Amino acid sequence: MTDAAASLDTDDPRAGRTALGHPLEELIACPSCDALYVAQMPPVGGRAVCDRCHTVLISPKRKAGMRIIALTVAVLILVVSAMFFPFLDIHRLGLGNSASILDAATAFETGPMVLLGLATAAVIVVVPLVRMLLILYVLTPVVFDRPPARHARRAFRWSQELKPWSMAEIFAIGCAVALVKVADLAQIGFGPAFWMFSVLVVIVLFNDNYLCTWSVWKSLERPRE
Repeated sequence: MTDAAASLDTDDPRAGRTALGHPLEELIACPSCDALYVAQMPPVGGRAVCDRCHTVLISPKRKAGMRIIALTVAVLILVVSAMFFPFLDIHRLGLGNSASILDAATAFETGPMVLLGLATAAVIVVVPLVRMLLILYVLTPVVFDRPPARHARRAFRWSQELKPWSMAEIFAIGCAVALVKVADLAQIGFGPAFWMFSVLVVIVLFNDNYLCTWSVWKSLERPRE
């Protein structure tokens, strides 16, 4: 860890007695290796890093809240817009066709493949939208120095649990890889939705970099009025 946190090595039998001497809210566990530490806020721009696996545990950034809100709104706009614009244009032997995200999700209309279409729509559209809305619901009152919204802790927990299932950026990368393999078979053009998803990949990376989950949890400890 950095100087901002004290380590409690869970492999040391003395560590259990040390941990018991601290309230639960003062402890933080590494999400990767479960090492236990006494959490202390590092200076702005500093980081608290796990000694075992070097996972970043706490990383506060100046004005991160407003940046996260702005980036989250941008993701919402891009995902909603990309649903209706063409994603790809394919031409071969004088014939052409264009497809949007909704076309891909609704390509299977009958039989068991309908479930595949619904799952595709969920992971590339519905889940990212729900997760971004939950983050806005949690962070907006806190950033504007208001008490946390009702059920904010539960909403933020849901947003974290949905993170592995939010695959809009994975979809864009997977499409790019697949297009390289079929480029010799047809003339392929990228529609506006493809570029929206490309920008979305970059924005999601910045958004996750700014979001310090420990700082959010601490801010939600403020009682509601």
